[in-house]
Amino acid sequence: MPRPASTATRLRLIGGTESTDAPQSGPSDETLVLRARGKDTAATNAFELLYRRHAGTALNLAVRIQGSSSDVEDVVHDAFVRAHQRLAELREPAAFRSWLGSIVVRLVRTRLRRRRLIAVLGLATPEPVDLDAVAAPDADPEVRALLAQVYALLQTLPADERIAWTLRHVERHRLESVAALAGCSLATAKRRIARAQDFLKEHFVSPFAEDEA
Repeated sequence: MPRPASTATRLRLIGGTESTDAPQSGPSDETLVLRARGKDTAATNAFELLYRRHAGTALNLAVRIQGSSSDVEDVVHDAFVRAHQRLAELREPAAFRSWLGSIVVRLVRTRLRRRRLIAVLGLATPEPVDLDAVAAPDADPEVRALLAQVYALLQTLPADERIAWTLRHVERHRLESVAALAGCSLATAKRRIARAQDFLKEHFVSPFAEDEA
């Protein structure tokens, strides 16, 4: 019976954000961040360009971690508000994209923890996986079935383990990037990913097991 060790690889068909960015036109992120720290119209315009450039990536990150598009626009809006308020704290202006990603991760973590607590108390049912939001448009039925089961299992995990595994195996980030986005040490990130992977190995059942028999 297939195990998630191979499932993680197959999930990469939905695409991630660790690959190299497409060439950007206009000023660099570093230039825009430095401009946006001002108080004039030029600063406002610079931050608006940062928003247009990175809002889509932030939205996709939130969707893939959550497994649904529920409230992600609010998450992204709040992330940009916080980024604007704390822009002076960014030590490496060129790293705006990854810094924004870490803010998105923190906001999603809070939401996942709250949702899991409510579910544990029996005050709400688990949120259904939005396959149309997380799967690539050309994903075949098997990949969609794998995604549905994996995300359903991830919903039962603690938020930190769920986030680390998703960043690693769905978003395809390097371990160092996972640690930075999750705001933890590299060793902690590895432990969280390993615990999530062990859980998936124990509970995962191939949706096509009968056909493969």
